[in-house]
Amino acid sequence: MSSEASPQDLSFEDALRELEAIVQRLERGDVPLDDSIALYARGEALRAQCQKRLADAEARIEKLSIGPNGTPAGAQPFDAD
Repeated sequence: MSSEASPQDLSFEDALRELEAIVQRLERGDVPLDDSIALYARGEALRAQCQKRLADAEARIEKLSIGPNGTPAGAQPFDAD
């Protein structure tokens, strides 16, 4: 997990881990102001990406169709872009 990587390039799990680490650093209160602002901006980008991925996953799940026997009959392809 690198703070150099674009949030869109990270997996949901890696983005969430990095976001949690940022929150912990900011909550400690020992980060200089300029660094805090940069961390906050990075955290906001990570939060937005995680929220988008969750919304996309939810939309995909809602598109599942249930067959007559109660099992999934098909799904729309998921595009995590």
